[in-house]
Amino acid sequence: MINKRILIKNLLAHNDESSFYDKKRQLNLHTREGKAKFLKHICALSNSNPTNNSYIVVGVEDHDNLIVGDDFFDDSRIQNLVNAYLENPPKIQYENVPFPNLPKDKVIGLVTVKPKSKTSHFKKGIHTIPANSIFIRRGSNTMPVEGEIEKNYQNTETVIGIENNSRNSIEYTLDGVIDFMNFRHKDMAPKYKVFKELFVICWAGIVKKSRDKTYLSRVDIELINEQIKLFYSAQDVVEITFDEDTFTIVEYVPLGLNDKTSYYPLEKQTIHFHDNGYYKIEREMLFQPPEFNKKMLFHIYNANIALLKKLQKGLSLTEREHKDLENLPSTFMICYLNGFEEAKQKLIDAKVLLKPFNQVYLSFKEALRILRKMKYDVQ
Repeated sequence: MINKRILIKNLLAHNDESSFYDKKRQLNLHTREGKAKFLKHICALSNSNPTNNSYIVVGVEDHDNLIVGDDFFDDSRIQNLVNAYLENPPKIQYENVPFPNLPKDKVIGLVTVKPKSKTSHFKKGIHTIPANSIFIRRGSNTMPVEGEIEKNYQNTETVIGIENNSRNSIEYTLDGVIDFMNFRHKDMAPKYKVFKELFVICWAGIVKKSRDKTYLSRVDIELINEQIKLFYSAQDVVEITFDEDTFTIVEYVPLGLNDKTSYYPLEKQTIHFHDNGYYKIEREMLFQPPEFNKKMLFHIYNANIALLKKLQKGLSLTEREHKDLENLPSTFMICYLNGFEEAKQKLIDAKVLLKPFNQVYLSFKEALRILRKMKYDVQ
């Protein structure tokens, strides 16, 4: 079992970016340009590593390997983006890896590109990349090529060596449990559970009751053996259940207007643990968007637009407008879910304006995370 934190350290220590790994300050999958850049690197890494894993490390400064972290990213449907644009797409996996010196809302992202013997190429164009484009890695550079490519097998031994040196140990596991329970979350009633005498999951959250149900908010859940953050949210609430073989997380999203909030089930994530030392994660979307009065939504939508225009002009806000600003990410999301197609893009475009307002910006990131999970837009 590979400890992903150690793996990232070993990748960064190996040398600069190479033909089997790349590093990024962050990924931007909200724009066609950002998606195109990501897909280009996936294509190149896959073609250059037909018999070994290749990796992208996200949240690292390019020039000095400084670990700065990025937001928790939990879109399991990122594979859909790869499948939509690449012919012979490789299987990829995005994992969130906590590091001790990062704030608890920041992680290092690890994209694992599984080996694929067939050549990957773009089956349709995106941004400036035309259909039928093929990319490979030459050293730290991603380059276009034409025609058939010569397969490169020289990375296999190196990558296997790095992965073998990143294996987990009892010491790493115990250190991880102690750190989670006694230091990072000692004020949030942390708990742990051992599965199959091998896997250790730790979780913590604040108990929150709504009507006849009990939830956890500000939840952090980690698979300690692999140093993977399975779930993190500063706002959403979850229910956690488990038995001897499975650990289940049901995520709820709070939605409402005029200070009337209800919790709607968003996604169920079940981790199945097996006796042979493997585990599998199954995800099921549960969300059914609530319907609200269209006349009221038109009023809220237009008020949000007017509010953003005031921010753009640098005008001061009234006390009521500050309250509306706090709700703006959530109300834009509700508008989008009720047929206001432009509301999502309006919210994305408002990022720079909302960033100075800490709590509002936190709500902004949560809204985009939820929208991304509901419907991954590959257009």
